[in-house]
Amino acid sequence: MNLRSLRVFVNVMEEGSLARASRKMNLSQPAASRLIQILESEFAVQLFHRDKKQLVPTHEGEGFLPEALRILASIDELPGLFEQIKADVSGPLRVICHPRLVDGLIVPAMAQMAGHDSSLKLKLEVHPRRYLGRRILHGLYDVVVATLPLPDQTPSAQFLARADMLVALPERHHMADKPVLTPRDLADVPYVALEETTNMRALLDHELAGADETLHVWHEMSTSQCACRLVKAGVGFTFTDAITLNPEEAKGLAIREWRPRVNIEFGYFLSETKRPHPSRDIFVDALKEICRRRPGVALI
Repeated sequence: MNLRSLRVFVNVMEEGSLARASRKMNLSQPAASRLIQILESEFAVQLFHRDKKQLVPTHEGEGFLPEALRILASIDELPGLFEQIKADVSGPLRVICHPRLVDGLIVPAMAQMAGHDSSLKLKLEVHPRRYLGRRILHGLYDVVVATLPLPDQTPSAQFLARADMLVALPERHHMADKPVLTPRDLADVPYVALEETTNMRALLDHELAGADETLHVWHEMSTSQCACRLVKAGVGFTFTDAITLNPEEAKGLAIREWRPRVNIEFGYFLSETKRPHPSRDIFVDALKEICRRRPGVALI
């Protein structure tokens, strides 16, 4: 099997286009396209439909992605695997999450644990949500925390908590007087949206479509933290939730309920090792305790 072809296939699936995958791998588009064709020819299978220069995954392509991820994970993590084998069992607690969860949930949980045990070592990896499935398949982690569902086929998640999507406005905004806001209330306020690839945006767009409502995007951000900071500076409104918004970051913002209601679910994945890190379950308990203290959050 041509491993470079396999990498191109996975990157096209993750990035959503041949152009972005080519740029990520420093390849020309014709070269990347040829590598895809080599993979298809080798196994006599069509992985993508070609439609106006767009690559649309076939049923076979969708089904092959988890196996391709596993193959690459096994190869990519060989150096780390040997390091893990040689490592002292008292190594760091390895946590993986996507950027949105860092400030409001993961770092507070880590700080809580480190405050109770000064000898504890911690390692945090932050990856875009669309890459978390691959990181889980790599297996070199103790706990992965994410919003659900993840885009890739992964081991079953343990549910952590559920929270309602909330509106964030500048605290002195004239709409801040209303406890509950709707699309019509904010029709004339610039919408600071997250990118379409984010889970929050997808959930919100789905609910709006079902309610026959529309929000017109004015600004677009890749992370919730950036969107909230722009709103705090007095620009428009955005969406957040009680788990991922750090209480310190909430200062200067008016946080209000949103209708139609949109639920966000959070979960975690535990490593399948026979020798779990001694602090793994304590960290999960810390996550649950933080969620329990946040208003409007329901533990699952």
